[in-house]
This record gives sequence, C-alpha cells and structure tokens, in this order.
Amino acid sequence: MTDVSPERPLLDTLAAMTAESVARCGLDANSLLAARIAALAAVGAPAASYLLHVGAAMDAGVTVEQIENILIAVAPIVGTPRVTDAALNVTEALGIVIAVLEDELEAEEEEAQ
Repeated sequence: MTDVSPERPLLDTLAAMTAESVARCGLDANSLLAARIAALAAVGAPAASYLLHVGAAMDAGVTVEQIENILIAVAPIVGTPRVTDAALNVTEALGIVIAVLEDELEAEEEEAQ
C-alpha cells in the first residue's frame, strides 16, 4: 500500500486500500461499483459510505435502476431492514451528490458572467 500521511491517516489508509482493491480486481468499473453497493447494503453501511461510492458509480455508468435491481437482488440474502436502509442511504447520498453538482454548475455559471 502507499504511504499514509500524518495529516490524514484514516482517509489516506482508506484511499490506499481502495486503490489496491481496484488494482487487483478484474471487474470493469460498473461491475466493481455495483458489487461495492451490494456489499454496503449487506453490512448496513451508513449514508456517508454510499456517498463515497454513488458518485463514482454514476460516473461509471451505474444507473439508479441498476442500483434498485442490486437492492432487489440482495434483499432475500440481507433482509428487508438492510435493503430499506440502503435505499434511504442511497437516496440521501444521491441528494448530496446532486446538490454538490448543482452548486458547482452555479459557480461555473457565475464565473462565466
């Protein structure tokens, strides 16, 4: 793994673990992020965890419909409470991503004026 800076040890460690996982994984970006979303649902991850993956998933071509289908696929295994929480957390993360994108677009428009 890469070096961890003393200023951000947790974030740097998580980034290094993710980079190592991606480097060793043979999945395309869409499949990798779909699998990660399924894993987040399985462990009952909070919205913040989805926030780290939903934007990248959308960039990789994962659609909202695909996320819904992922949650449908894992529901019999992880259970209704986890899938319901996952759906709410994905929705919250998407809302944050959309709000950030809107703010960036607004800032670009203001700079252009």
